[in-house]
Amino acid sequence: MDILKVANLARLELTDAEIEEYGGQLDQILKHIEQLNAIDVEGIEPTAHAAPVFDVYREDEEQPDRTLSQEAVLKNAPATAHEQIKMPKVIE
Repeated sequence: MDILKVANLARLELTDAEIEEYGGQLDQILKHIEQLNAIDVEGIEPTAHAAPVFDVYREDEEQPDRTLSQEAVLKNAPATAHEQIKMPKVIE
């Protein structure tokens, strides 16, 4: 692989020593990728985790004993405007 081409695409200026060093490192990386590509993975399901991960779902149910009215929420807000909670501007 042409290190100068990769460096140019990444907009990097490399010294001769860096070109030689990175060239060797890149060759090792590409050889490792070739080894990984040689592995037969036919029939193996792709996974993101080593163990199965399951999401726990529950039905959305109204919980009146845990629900506040709009008036109660606005009463506790530090500032309100037009029946909404007024927040400070965070964009500079």
